[in-house]
Amino acid sequence: MKEINYQFLKNTIKPRPYNAHKGSMGSLLSICGSYGMAGAEILSAKSALRTGVGLLRLLILKSVYPIVAQVVPEAVFLPVDNGDKLSFSMKNIDTINENIGKSKALLIGCGLSHNEDTENLVQYIVKNCKIPMVLDADGLNCISNHINLLKEKSCDIIITPHPGEMSRLTGLSVKEISANPQKVAEDFSREYGVVTVLKGADTVISNGEETYISYAGNPGMATGGSGDVLAGIISSLLAQGYSPTDSACCGVFIHGSAGDEAKKVLGEASMLPSDIVDNIYKVFKNIE
Repeated sequence: MKEINYQFLKNTIKPRPYNAHKGSMGSLLSICGSYGMAGAEILSAKSALRTGVGLLRLLILKSVYPIVAQVVPEAVFLPVDNGDKLSFSMKNIDTINENIGKSKALLIGCGLSHNEDTENLVQYIVKNCKIPMVLDADGLNCISNHINLLKEKSCDIIITPHPGEMSRLTGLSVKEISANPQKVAEDFSREYGVVTVLKGADTVISNGEETYISYAGNPGMATGGSGDVLAGIISSLLAQGYSPTDSACCGVFIHGSAGDEAKKVLGEASMLPSDIVDNIYKVFKNIE
């Protein structure tokens, strides 16, 4: 198992070209959030932007659009009206397909909510999407009872489960997963052909052939929303053209290192996921 460190990051992340423009720095479509979970969409969006993606498109419910638009002015918004529905559904698939065609990568799941509507939507996207994606949080919960859909996928997929989500995907107990995260991640990646980011105090990343570990991060990051920040970072790198394995490895290290930078100023007890976002720039400055 290989350790991810600053040298790994420096060797992998390319300097932005002198003639870079928003079209050359990748475009990301985010399908995240629901009524009551706008924060997940905000955190993942802000972290994706801080990680350098050229253009971010956010599918968003009209009911939460005013909230998110005020705090993420850099994004392009795709408001949809689902009536009294509190989450996305197959009703939105035409808008989604149109914008998948304009994007280099997809993020789905942060704060999405888990119900029949979102299950149908996520399962359709996993089976039919042609651009690489990050599948996080409720996106994973929406396929946990239909896990073999991953074998029918048409694109590269990075999954980002914590042990509880991994338990639902595999049928293993959290105790079994925590006892041997390397084997669990490797076995799952081999069987389903995905890159697995198994989150924990020391996060393990595997593509089934190579396995990595990151020791960056601290207990101050153990708060709701931290995973949304990670998903945004990884998907931003994926949209910029990095391989799924490199996106996952670099994303995990950037996330943990930004958390360590936040700890230096705020300590562990008082830091928030938004503080991780606010310190991403320091990690990039450290490899310039």
